[in-house]
Amino acid sequence: MTTLLQEIQRARAIATATPRGLFTAGEWRDAEGARVLGVEDPATGETVAEVADASEKDALAAVAAAADAQQAWAATPPRERGEILYRAFALVLERREDLARLMTLEMGKSLAESRAEITYAAEFLRWFSEEAVRIDGGYLVAPGGGSRVLVMRQPVGVCLLVTPWNFPLAMGTRKIGPALAAGCTVVVKPAKQTPLSMLAFAGILAEAGVPAGVVNVVTTSTSGPVTAAMMADGRVRKISFTGSTEVGRVLLRQAADNVLRTSMELGGNAPFLVFDDADLDAAVEGAVLAKMRNVGEACTAANRFYVHEAVAEPFAAALAERLAAMTVGHGLDPATDVGPLIDANAVGSVAGLVADAVDGGAQVRTGGAALDRDGHFYAPTVLTGVSPDARSVREEIFGPVAPLVTFRDEDEVIARANDSEYGLASYVFTESLDRGLRVTERLQAGMVGLNQGIVSNPAAPFGGVKQSGTGREGGFTGIEEYLDVKYASVRVRS
Repeated sequence: MTTLLQEIQRARAIATATPRGLFTAGEWRDAEGARVLGVEDPATGETVAEVADASEKDALAAVAAAADAQQAWAATPPRERGEILYRAFALVLERREDLARLMTLEMGKSLAESRAEITYAAEFLRWFSEEAVRIDGGYLVAPGGGSRVLVMRQPVGVCLLVTPWNFPLAMGTRKIGPALAAGCTVVVKPAKQTPLSMLAFAGILAEAGVPAGVVNVVTTSTSGPVTAAMMADGRVRKISFTGSTEVGRVLLRQAADNVLRTSMELGGNAPFLVFDDADLDAAVEGAVLAKMRNVGEACTAANRFYVHEAVAEPFAAALAERLAAMTVGHGLDPATDVGPLIDANAVGSVAGLVADAVDGGAQVRTGGAALDRDGHFYAPTVLTGVSPDARSVREEIFGPVAPLVTFRDEDEVIARANDSEYGLASYVFTESLDRGLRVTERLQAGMVGLNQGIVSNPAAPFGGVKQSGTGREGGFTGIEEYLDVKYASVRVRS
């Protein structure tokens, strides 16, 4: 049995073997001025790798490479595009162990969760490898009879894909898969905290047969200026972004200048509703999944728990017992259930939200504090008696904290659940089919987990309403975000 030190050494060796340059036009190269940025292990605070730190000039070179490759890639037969994606799918699964260790090293999540993300990420490649050959069109006789309406779908063109740090591979494959299947070339800008997973994947794509220039990867510490420079380039025709609503608003304003197609998967504040007729064991299990997945650092994470007053105490006691029993530690330790938060700022943000709730009268049932050790750890926390106006109820927590608020009736809890600028995911637990469907229909959210704590699925359309974003990723609709519709009117003589 390997020790934690051996696991860390193995992960660092994988990081050392991972290309760390900019991937442009099928080649690895240094950033302008040979600038580099450090990648930190959030469980120790130590720098584990240095990668190229791109300038705006570097980013525009990547755009140029994508633009040069666009015409040939769009003309590549759909079956060939799909087979390349399927080869990438197989390679990702083949290298799951190395990719999972690399991900845990740079992001912190437990090795078990990293393995699950690698599998999830690979499924987007398989799904869109199959969708590549199903891009359809249409043909009909014009109402007047004198012409025919021919409808076709064509690739949007060069796409800028901006991915977050919390799911460093899955959020990439969820964008790259449909883009490549549709015939688009891409420039990927991963988050500066977790670039290694995407750099490793770029190498896999090249090995799978993706032609030079079709996928380009730009890592940078100056995301704002670099992204803005690419969006201002007229060769870029679409941006797909996953991240905060605050940044999404900025990107939408910038996208307006060149009228870019946009897909925005933004912040969330998911309500978790537990009715008095719920199966409490199932509700607690669902709560653990919805809250603690990825250390709570997920836009779909259950953020505010509304529990019927008749079952509030047993639910709170059971949830606190489950979270208190979780082992917090380095993600590469097989015994770890909960890894670190991404950085010190994240710990400070979570601590501030808990302090605000406690100042407002909330009680800490378990946790409630940062852990006194190296790295960025916060204890899994359950709060009861939380004010409906507490910041932890109004704001996205992005950490392992479950604030509980009680309610009495259905109309009241739906009003509270919908009282948010966000509308990404919601969760409902009830044994009544009628209530389950009724509440699902009334909730203002793009996705609802009915009696289950996970909503993500490569075969389903992922996305939100209100200020949680625009567009959908995954499912049958995912590829449509990368296709333009062209109509041709064909004259027919009688």
